[in-house]
Amino acid sequence: MNKNTILFILILALVVLVGAVAYFAVNKTTEAPAVVIDNFDLCVASGYPVMESYPRQCRTPDGKNLAEDIGNEIEKTDMIKIDNPRPNQTVQSPLLIEGEARGNWYFEASFPIKLFDDDGNLLVIGIAQAQSDWMATDFVPFKVELNFAHPATREGTLVLKKNNPSGLPEHADELRVPVKFIQSPSEMMKVKVYFNNSELDPEFSCNKVFAVEREVPRTQTVARAALNELLKGTTQNETNEGFFTSLNTGVNIQSLTIENGTAKIDFDDRLEFQVGGSCRVSTIRTQITETLTQFPTVDNVIISINGRTEDILQP
Repeated sequence: MNKNTILFILILALVVLVGAVAYFAVNKTTEAPAVVIDNFDLCVASGYPVMESYPRQCRTPDGKNLAEDIGNEIEKTDMIKIDNPRPNQTVQSPLLIEGEARGNWYFEASFPIKLFDDDGNLLVIGIAQAQSDWMATDFVPFKVELNFAHPATREGTLVLKKNNPSGLPEHADELRVPVKFIQSPSEMMKVKVYFNNSELDPEFSCNKVFAVEREVPRTQTVARAALNELLKGTTQNETNEGFFTSLNTGVNIQSLTIENGTAKIDFDDRLEFQVGGSCRVSTIRTQITETLTQFPTVDNVIISINGRTEDILQP
């Protein structure tokens, strides 16, 4: 092979190499940027595990625990508490709002509540009314029903404002509760709650309860949603069919965690207020246990009152 041939081959190889480099430089596929998981909802949507604490936390593969946004409920718990809707609950019109607030949250037995969509548009204003004497420092129950047009956004914020007739900023306060708006019937789900029934069990067996089906907005905290339905008691139709509850009215859930098959549920002392008799105590435990163990993640239930598991619900 003469020198001219060798030179030609070298030049040809160089041209091919330069062409290949240029081609890949121009046509290389742009790598998609890595998704940064920096909030609870994105973490859940990515399929990572959720811890049923309060607020719930989602754990990413790199060890970050991302807490669910529950508004400022924890900071305001000594002034105002909301039982319905709970933070991040899916809601629709009409929306019944219930809870309790200290007497100084009211003025003339009322305070305003506003509902905003996720773009900050005001959907409706309602006036919550005290359900008992508001001239007190203790918690006073309130209630109001809001009717609103279907919002354009999937999420929104409920703002319960302290009644501040002075208008002075140092006296202003508010509880902010994030909510989700129902979009279609597919966003509803069914749960079971368990009650006594005088027709199905006329002898009133202490440990025998019967399921009724309730439809609730779809939620990831389905166990809490079922318990909330249980604490509401029976509907008029259910009562007409013989169903009744052994639970007191006004019972509040203080915490619910589910871990390794065990549900730990803490109530306020209303659960055992003036509760007597071994049969009623047994029925209360059975109603709560059956409502929770309908879910495959729950095998055992531990009930507590203000953190106490001993000497509660005594006959």
